[in-house]
Order: sequence, then C-alpha cells, then structure tokens
Amino acid sequence: MTGKTVERDVRQDIADVLVRYATGIDQRDWVLFRTCFTEDCEVDYGDIGVWRGADAITAWMEQAHAACGHTLHRITNPAIVPSGGGVAARSYVDAIVMASDNQRGARAVGYYDDAFVRTGDGWKIARRRFTRVLLQTDLRAGT
Repeated sequence: MTGKTVERDVRQDIADVLVRYATGIDQRDWVLFRTCFTEDCEVDYGDIGVWRGADAITAWMEQAHAACGHTLHRITNPAIVPSGGGVAARSYVDAIVMASDNQRGARAVGYYDDAFVRTGDGWKIARRRFTRVLLQTDLRAGT
C-alpha cells in the first residue's frame, strides 16, 4: 500500500474475503465463514446485535440460519483504502433470506464498513459494522 492507494493484489485478497463470507453463509460452511474474521473481531450488526470474537459471530450466524431455506448474500462495490496498518473497506450488501419452506422470506440491503488486518493466514476482518438501508419482510417465491 502506498499513500492513498491499495495494490491490486490486496484489493483482490479483500474481495476474496468478502466472497468467502457470503459463500460461507449461503452454503452453511461455518468453517469457511470463520476464516473471514480475526480471533478478537468486533462485529456490530446494529439492532440485530454485537459480537466479539470469531467463535461468537460464527456460532450466532450458524444458529440464525439453522431454520432458513435458501439464502443469497451479494456483496458488491468494495471501496478499499489504506487505514492505519491495514485497510478499510465499505461494500454494499443485498441479502435474501428465505424461510425453510422457500416460499416466503426477507430482504436486507445496506452496507458493511470493515477494518481488515493482515494476519499469518491472510487478510481478515477485525471490525465490521452493518448499516441497514432497507428491510423488506414480505418476499414471496415466484413473484
């Protein structure tokens, strides 16, 4: 990282973490999901809750999705800048979470503000804050 720019390989590494996060949730691969976070991460999802530690956020996410049907987490437009010894990123999220019958569900749209740090295992999220812009709770399959 030099000045106000982040090298392409670092931007790609950050994008890969964001894809792992979404894929981990949507495929219920909690081992993969956990790799996105530092051991001492702080995750703030606003009125949904706040978690400290990779184990805590992973356990909650697994429990929260246990009774769900299909889920689609799309994370786009990562704006990545140097920040302290790591990088900061703001990315948009558009998530659809269906009930177990896959006939009804909810959609949450917002953005993540993340602080990433480089670890021995690559880049990880040290802090995340979700800001909700839209919550739609009346989704119906096929409409």
